[in-house]
Amino acid sequence: MSGILLIAEHRQGELRAAALELVTAAQALRRGPDDVVTVVVIGADPERHVAALRVAGLDEIVTTKVVAPEFDPDSYAAVVGALIAARQPRVVLMLHSVDSMGYAAALAASTGAGFATDVFKVEYQGEALVATRGGYGQKVNVELDFPGKTTVVLAVRPGVCKPPEAPGTPRVSAFAAPTVESRSAHREFIAVSCADDVDMTAAKFILAIGRGIGEEAKVAQFKELADALGATLGCSRPIADSGWLPKSRQVGQSGKTAGACKFYLAMGISGAIQHLAGMKHVGTIVAVNTDAEASIFSVAKYGIVGDIFEIAGELRSHF
Repeated sequence: MSGILLIAEHRQGELRAAALELVTAAQALRRGPDDVVTVVVIGADPERHVAALRVAGLDEIVTTKVVAPEFDPDSYAAVVGALIAARQPRVVLMLHSVDSMGYAAALAASTGAGFATDVFKVEYQGEALVATRGGYGQKVNVELDFPGKTTVVLAVRPGVCKPPEAPGTPRVSAFAAPTVESRSAHREFIAVSCADDVDMTAAKFILAIGRGIGEEAKVAQFKELADALGATLGCSRPIADSGWLPKSRQVGQSGKTAGACKFYLAMGISGAIQHLAGMKHVGTIVAVNTDAEASIFSVAKYGIVGDIFEIAGELRSHF
């Protein structure tokens, strides 16, 4: 058993940006220079996605042509199952998404593979593959291993890895799809309207607020400050759970990862491990907190022990 197989998702003719995050996740699982990382793209016209998949970290792109123009769970289960039988990869990585929910569990059951969903960390601890996911409403982290399993299927949470930026030269091959009779048919896409559809994963500059703001009425002044600074307003989980800001603006383990962020200004955030998981990788982090022992200072490049309202007022007076 060797190699890592990735499943590329696409929608309405476009490769999902998060699909490339799996390439980064796979690098931690390589067991040596000869350990091959392969991505399979399944669809009526899979070749159209080859160019977007030519990134560093990939050794091979496999195209598989199926009849269904849009995602079909039976087709995906049949193709990936056949690839597992033919190539016997140690690990199969896919996105934790509405698509994978349609076939991943059945795939794991039919192939006898180990299985975990909503994984945000995966690594080898000695010889054991260990996947970490949240439990009890994200209140604890759960580490899972898979004794006796030659193949493990993992659905990885989008936003936990940065996609590779460098181009690559993976070889391209084709894999014949097995014959399958689909039990479903795609009807149409219905766009979901959302009052707040900000994409925190794409924001370059984030001003994030935490429970230190004290009350919902204070949110407005930080929204005004963020607008003045040209920042995207984000928050920690307590703010989103209280309904003071939409869930789409939450940064952290159970929220979004600040994947594209270059500058992160944290105001009134203590720095719980769940929040740090979504932003500690940012190159420049500035933290403001009245508690000099706050965990947020452990990842901050610059720290200010002070009142967030006073600092916010000083900043606003200059912009």
